Amino acid sequence: LAALSRAVEGRNVDIDITHEELSDYYLNVRRNDELRYKQLLTQHDKDTLIQLLDGNNTEWFRKVDLSEKGTLIQLVEDGELPTNAAPRLIENYRLFETKLKGMDLKVVYVGIQRLRIVDIVLDRPDDNPQLIFESLNSTGLELSQADLIRNYVLMGQKPSFQNRLYETYWLPMEQRFGDQYTDRFDEFIRDYLTLKTRQIPKIRSVYDSFKTYVQEQTNSETLETIETIIADISRYSKHYVCIALGEEEDTELRDCFTDINTLEVTVAYPFLLEVYEDYTRGRIRKPELIEVLRLVESYVFRRAICDIPTNSLNTTFASRLMPKVNKSNYLESLKKAFLNLADQSYRYRYPADSDFKQEFLVKGVYNNLKRCQYLLRKLENHENKQPIHRVEDYTVEHVMPQNSDLSNEWKEELGKNWQDVQEKYLHTIGNLTLTGYNSELSDRSFIEKKEYEPGGFCDSRLRLNDSLLREEKWNEAAILARADELAEKALKIWVSPE
Repeated sequence: LAALSRAVEGRNVDIDITHEELSDYYLNVRRNDELRYKQLLTQHDKDTLIQLLDGNNTEWFRKVDLSEKGTLIQLVEDGELPTNAAPRLIENYRLFETKLKGMDLKVVYVGIQRLRIVDIVLDRPDDNPQLIFESLNSTGLELSQADLIRNYVLMGQKPSFQNRLYETYWLPMEQRFGDQYTDRFDEFIRDYLTLKTRQIPKIRSVYDSFKTYVQEQTNSETLETIETIIADISRYSKHYVCIALGEEEDTELRDCFTDINTLEVTVAYPFLLEVYEDYTRGRIRKPELIEVLRLVESYVFRRAICDIPTNSLNTTFASRLMPKVNKSNYLESLKKAFLNLADQSYRYRYPADSDFKQEFLVKGVYNNLKRCQYLLRKLENHENKQPIHRVEDYTVEHVMPQNSDLSNEWKEELGKNWQDVQEKYLHTIGNLTLTGYNSELSDRSFIEKKEYEPGGFCDSRLRLNDSLLREEKWNEAAILARADELAEKALKIWVSPE
């Protein structure tokens, strides 16, 4: 409507309403307080909406690069945008302004005249607003679990208490999640409920599980109030954004969470939420927390290398580890719990060093590029005071080329069984490294790849390439020797609990 009003102002349109009348009738009323606006959104989006409605000059929104958070922050700091600028409102306004440029505004205005507002008046306590809200879920766009939960918490409360709950707990949570609120809040609530109940709700049933949990807590002997429950959820939401959304301020902890998230082990979040809560409560110190996080990372990575199915991980982290932890002897009891997993079922096991190394030597790791880059980064940076921080700046290089039509030089280098060697070891760790000169090295011979300037292995500053410099030929023996060397390093990185 704001975009239409400004389009009418800027063009000669044959309709029976002026720009001012359109604005007054549909957008605002002639008042000087908040009641002048026909509609106000949530606290997070309200300021942006008001600026869109009131702004005589909306050139600021064109400066926003929606793909870059930095431009939004800069415009806020320059005073051109409200403090909590809402990118989606800006995106919507931009969309409508663009669409209206090629439209017959008279037709648009006729369409707007047909809009109707439904106003539902309820009588307390006979009418239940939440039931009506839930019934709307079957019409039009399906409401998110977060929408249903928020309204379940707030709707039945008196207005003053409702406002306090929203402003004290819920609004800060929305702001904490930022643009990812819609996508990630349902997942957070599922992880929170998993932590509290040791049962894993289905993502589409989170709201029903939440209602059951609240009813049980408020009717239990502890007589939890809705405010204590929401305050607890708000507290854990701080942990979640640190763990899952990269908001942790401590660099060492953020690096640990980044590695875990790279492995895409979201099923560990309920467990991590509880460990992080214990850390903030002082039940575990930072060095112990780091060791716990590295054990989780090692457990997941070792199992991936050993091709152990992942379908058991959700129950492992939800209900098989934390109940076994003695919080007065945190780290030792957790290590014991990890090692005892194999007693419950072989598929839960923490792979031993011998099993891990055996599979590490021959595992094809290139099929998952993100995980492959993670693996090479960890090997490069181990005990390295000059680590690489952006592995994305490098390309994964196959020393023995991927090309099935190998040159005669490569066939001679690999030996008579060159086809078997290429098929077996092509994507294994012994044949992989990092380089910034992938296209230049391409299918060159091993000696050429070593001596090529600039960018050959001899010219590389990466430790991963040190072992390549010692080899005169690249064949099965050389690949296995390098793999064995890297496997010994891997045992020190992805450790086994003792």
